[in-house]
Amino acid sequence: MKRMRNRLQKVIVLLIVSWLTLFVLLPNLMIFATSFLTRDDAHFVSMAFTLNNYTRLLDPLYADVLLHSLNMAFIATLCCLLLGYPFAWCLTKLPARLRPLMLFLLIVPFWTNSLIRIYGLKIFLSTRGWLNEFLLWLGVIDKPFRIMYTSEAVILGLIYILLPFMVLPLYSSLEKLDKSCLEAARDLGANKVKTFLRIILPLTMPGIVAGCLLVFIPAMGLFFVADLLGGAKNLLIGNVIKSQFLNIRDWPFGAATSIVMTLLMGLMLLAYWRAARMLNSKVELQ
Repeated sequence: MKRMRNRLQKVIVLLIVSWLTLFVLLPNLMIFATSFLTRDDAHFVSMAFTLNNYTRLLDPLYADVLLHSLNMAFIATLCCLLLGYPFAWCLTKLPARLRPLMLFLLIVPFWTNSLIRIYGLKIFLSTRGWLNEFLLWLGVIDKPFRIMYTSEAVILGLIYILLPFMVLPLYSSLEKLDKSCLEAARDLGANKVKTFLRIILPLTMPGIVAGCLLVFIPAMGLFFVADLLGGAKNLLIGNVIKSQFLNIRDWPFGAATSIVMTLLMGLMLLAYWRAARMLNSKVELQ
């Protein structure tokens, strides 16, 4: 029986390693190798080695797109944090029997394709959409105002798609918060602001950093959000990669752009790991 269990474990491990090698490692190695090759109109890629694909990223055109993408991703992440933190805090204050229901309602939108949800948001934000009709009915505005095809519309779309990714890690951190620390702070005379800044915020920092990474990293690559809500003037770095592969057919440059984006994500994950390690060491010292 024990021998069969060991064999089964080896088979499962072998299947997982084979799957990751075939569908994760090899495609990434192919993209990495392609980023150093030359574009060929006949065969997409020529086997001539070059570094021009990476030096092209220093062009002001692509640098502006990258900075614009980082800016919109940062604003969307900040808005998700400002909305998600109070929401997660309110979830922890609900009775225990209601929390699973609220978490279920939070996860329900994942059951619908995000592209379909963005189309629904596009209808909602259009000039003759429900938002303008509602504001006109209230008398807040005299004529419909234009939201579509602006950077604000892209940011709203990113928040709409990625907000649950912020709420879930924040809720996990807040739920695990040691209530005795809050009681000790009250006994020592700390007000609510000091308690939040000195105790709650540092203890929930891993959840904040995790939520920010889960929002910021995908926000730069959701090209369909920028396509449907932002137009040609509000591109994300994901739009550049998509257009290079599907429209322009410059696979080496698209591969180089995706490699640089992957490295940026890796640096962010490294920063998260270092921050979590430093925070844990401080907690142990205390």
